[in-house]
Order: sequence, then C-alpha cells, then structure tokens
Amino acid sequence: MASVVSLGYVLISATDLSEWKAFASDLLGLQVAEQTDDRLLLRMDEKAYRLDVRRDTVGRGVTTLGWEVAGARELDELTATLEAAGFAVKPADKATVAERMVSGLASFDDPDGIRLELYWGLKTHKDRFVSPTGARFKTGTGGLGHAFQMVSDEAAYQRLYGDLLGFRISDYIDFPAGFSGVFMHCNPRHHSYAYATVPEVPSHVNHLMFEVDDLDFVGRAWDKVLDGAAPVNTTFGKHSNDEMLSFYVKAPSGFQVEYGFGGRVLDESTYTPTRYDVASYWGHKSPDPAQLDV
Repeated sequence: MASVVSLGYVLISATDLSEWKAFASDLLGLQVAEQTDDRLLLRMDEKAYRLDVRRDTVGRGVTTLGWEVAGARELDELTATLEAAGFAVKPADKATVAERMVSGLASFDDPDGIRLELYWGLKTHKDRFVSPTGARFKTGTGGLGHAFQMVSDEAAYQRLYGDLLGFRISDYIDFPAGFSGVFMHCNPRHHSYAYATVPEVPSHVNHLMFEVDDLDFVGRAWDKVLDGAAPVNTTFGKHSNDEMLSFYVKAPSGFQVEYGFGGRVLDESTYTPTRYDVASYWGHKSPDPAQLDV
C-alpha cells in the first residue's frame, strides 16, 4: 500500500513577516530563501524551502501540512484510497504545483479543517544551505521534523493517518491532565505526527519540532531565549518517548516550536509500541501553571 514517507513542508499564516524572519533566522538558524511583502520562504537543508510563511491579517498559525510521497504512482494510489474513504481530494493546478516547487500535488482537508497536501519531488536548491547561526538540521529521509495536533476525534485521526496514509504507532503518553497523546511514524524518525483530544481545547497544530545535529546549537539558542528572543513555553528538558533534548517557545503566529537534539531513531525490524506515564524525564517545565504542556 502506498504511504506517506515524511513531513516535507509547512504553510504558516502570520501577521508580521519581519518578526517571523528574526525568529526563524536569528534564533532557529533557518535561512531565508525568498522574501516579499506577502511571503517568506525558509530553508533548513538542500531543499528550496521547508517553511512557507504567508502574511494575512489574522495570523492563524499552521494552516497546511505538506506530506511527501515517493512518486507519481504513490500519489495516485493515495488519492484513490482517500477518495474511496470519503475525502474530497483535489489535484492541484499548474500554478499551485509551480508555487509549491514540486512535481505533483493533491490536497484535501483533515476532519478539523487543516489542509493536508500530498506531494512528490520537492525542488532541490542550486545553492548550498547556509544557516545564519551555523546550525545543521536533521532532515533527509526523516523530513523536516514533526507536528503535534490537537484534534476533535481520536478515532477519525487514527483512521486517516494510520489506515489511509500508512503511519505506524510509535507509542502513547498518558498526560497528567487526563488525556493521552498518540505518536506515529512514517520513517525512522520516532514520530512525524502526533495528536491528542483534549476537552474544550479546539483543534489546531500545537507545535512543530525542528532537530539539529549538535546539542550546542540547542544550548546557544536556549541562551538567546533566556535573553528574551522568544516567549518560553517550556524549559529545556528530555522527553521520555523520543528522548529529545529540547525546549519549547512561542512562534510569532502563536503556536509552539520545539527545538531539539538527539531524537530517537526507530529500527522497525525490532521496535514495538509502548506506553509512557510521563512526557519528560526531567525539565520541560512551564512558567505558566495554567498552560497545557504537550
């Protein structure tokens, strides 16, 4: 069965592109590939972009997740699978394909209205990636990182991501607030997608995770956060399930960004899912006691 292979790009809605540029470049170490009055493209590796930030008057956060598939045949197969399951999948026109810088593209809305795009063949940039902070990101077959989403119906998302898009369960975390998170992988990265249903919390992408290949990059960025570079969501800490050493900050569009090192890589020939009763072995403390930490 055809399946998704990685999280390839993300579209973000923002009110202030200059604020996003400073956050992404000076703190995270992303490279600006293109900037206009209405669009900011950001690189983290050899690809033409990984984040596409669009200006609007609302700043709705993450609006679109771009999921990579292996090729044209796999895109056709997944489209047929989704349509048979009742999703209205729309093939992209030439202008949208060109704008995304991909070879093939189709899109549909998830059960809560987040746009999902299936694509293959994202453009490789002719110029070498150069981070303004010297950061090197772990991408490749693992994609740009992971997304964690608050959802309205766990069963609907297990069906979509597990049964239709081909993700496999990595593990579960039972959070102290009384809900559970489901973590899923589509490549050796511990998880590319995770979700949870929390009463009275609306559906949204709670955070994106970006991983670097040296703990010093995380430490230097954390120093900048302590000096006021971005609002802290959770302090530096170590997760239980993927063993990531990371911190969380508030991005200019309101959602969180996890910035980390040392994430677990799965060997699917031997790995079996498990369950955790804590999200972190240490750290990841929120300065706001009322904040929901995931």
